[in-house]
Amino acid sequence: MATVQEVTSESAFQSEISSLPQSTVAVIYFHAPWAAPCKQMSVILSTLASTYPADAPIKFVALDAEELPEIAEQYDVSAVPFIVLQRGGQALETVSGSDAAKVRAAVEKYAGAGSGAAKTSLPPAQTVSKPPQTNGADTNGAKNLAGYAPNASDPNTAPEYSSGDAETSKEELNARLGELVKAAPVMLFMKGTPSAPQCGFSRQTVALLREKGIRYGFFNILADDEVRQGLKEYSEWPTFPQLYAEGELVGGLDIVREEFENDPEFLKEHSVTGQKGGPGAASAQTQAPIAS
Repeated sequence: MATVQEVTSESAFQSEISSLPQSTVAVIYFHAPWAAPCKQMSVILSTLASTYPADAPIKFVALDAEELPEIAEQYDVSAVPFIVLQRGGQALETVSGSDAAKVRAAVEKYAGAGSGAAKTSLPPAQTVSKPPQTNGADTNGAKNLAGYAPNASDPNTAPEYSSGDAETSKEELNARLGELVKAAPVMLFMKGTPSAPQCGFSRQTVALLREKGIRYGFFNILADDEVRQGLKEYSEWPTFPQLYAEGELVGGLDIVREEFENDPEFLKEHSVTGQKGGPGAASAQTQAPIAS
């Protein structure tokens, strides 16, 4: 039966992927040892792999996203668990999160269903049947908001005030982003907060800045999707975290780490003992002039 092969180096990964026949589906699984959802996904993938014979045209490969950041960046991995299905070097589909049914459906879509006995321990393919409904109520009389449709007498709803003409224009968004990246002399756009990072790359960046004693502001991009999507285009940098200094993009974790390794004086003027610096780990989202 097939198994999930852990790859521990970039060269080993490239060798493994390049040696696959063009018709073989590669299931590339990015994980992190500290992330609880990854432990669940590891079990799911091992079970799924065992349903395929060893000579099936499918290959399961696992990588620690933090140990192999260049590969993770190549596949635009911003959170784990993250799975990429590819064939002949071309990405077919990606799955983010630990939903077993989604992973199974994606794998079977391109590789067909496995035939091993372990298949019975995987969740069945999901089907959805829609019960008869009235406007906003199910057959038991309980409110079903998924089926609700407002009528003319209903009050205005929140979406009316958050979409359509009220949507931020690109010019307004770029102006806001231009202010945000300067909200502190050093600004970190991250997933989560310094006390509770939501991805390993953000966690490592926070630890690095803390180790170097850098004072910085931060912005939780998970709390504002407009900023999250807009900043990718604004900075021409598709992943997070992103570090800015004096309003200029430094880069992501790898580049920040390289800057510190190559230049002992990097950002020293913004350190706790330096002359400059914004509030240490202060959130730009709490600053009224920026959020307005």
